[in-house]
Amino acid sequence: MAAGRGARQKVTWRQGTRTGPTNRTAAMRSEFTAIRIRPANRDIPRADDGSLPERWLIAEWPPGKAEPTDYWISNLPADTPIATLVRLAKIRWRIEHDYRELKTGVGLDHFEGRSWTGWHHHATLATAAHVFLTWLRLANPKAPGQA
Repeated sequence: MAAGRGARQKVTWRQGTRTGPTNRTAAMRSEFTAIRIRPANRDIPRADDGSLPERWLIAEWPPGKAEPTDYWISNLPADTPIATLVRLAKIRWRIEHDYRELKTGVGLDHFEGRSWTGWHHHATLATAAHVFLTWLRLANPKAPGQA
């Protein structure tokens, strides 16, 4: 809030699937502020001089809203462009999708063994299957039967 509305930048992080009269390209975009901060916490390791490390604070401030709606803290380098910060912050949907596909599509949650070695083998094979399916999807995105 202290950075003010003037610190906001319009950022498009990816193309979506829903077009509309005001968004014909289905661009997923909003306004963001990214500032360097020093988060305070007794568990954060300090530098030799006792100072806390600098981090990025990314705030999404959609047009028409009185204040920011979402926040992220990142330890990416200070010269990271705001577009990269936003794209990585907004990628959560992809992580959740992949995890759901790992559990339901390739059976990560079907393990019924009792040993760490057995679980490790099962998770490794499920991950390899997921990588193979992702590779197929990327190699031929219009193949029959793919959603």
